[in-house]
Amino acid sequence: MPDAPPRLLLLDRLATPLGELLLITDEAGRLRALDYHDYQARMRRLLHRHYPALSPQEGAAPAALRRALDAYFAGDVAAIAGLSWATAGTVFQRMVWTALTGIPAGETLSYRELAARIGAPAAVRAVGAANGANPIAIVVPCHRLLGANGALTGYAGGLDRKRWLLAHEAQAVR
Repeated sequence: MPDAPPRLLLLDRLATPLGELLLITDEAGRLRALDYHDYQARMRRLLHRHYPALSPQEGAAPAALRRALDAYFAGDVAAIAGLSWATAGTVFQRMVWTALTGIPAGETLSYRELAARIGAPAAVRAVGAANGANPIAIVVPCHRLLGANGALTGYAGGLDRKRWLLAHEAQAVR
């Protein structure tokens, strides 16, 4: 069952080595969306689709969220593991997004492997679509999925960012 819809959305910004991140949190401090500044229009469309009555207002994200993301980018890639997040989306999408959080930092899976892991081995394309619709980049680590041949494939923030995130995590867990 999905979480209750938020009553309020707050927009904060965080400088990172990959550029400014946009952080959308709700009144309970849960992360609802995280995207790169150069994809703000896409993020706003997604938010409108899931929360049509709400427009994000400028406001501070919880200090713990900001500290965890800062720690992640400083090399403590486990710092984001316990962050509180909530999403809209279909039951299947939320199942994929939750499964993504089970891929340890420094490791990757193929779309096929994730489909099998969630008990839907024939749903490789649906897993790919759900992965592409993930509203919470980095924290829900969609960047940890690779093509069947191990190739870097689509990442909403761009393949250069995906490559950086994977290298960053691999370096941190060594």
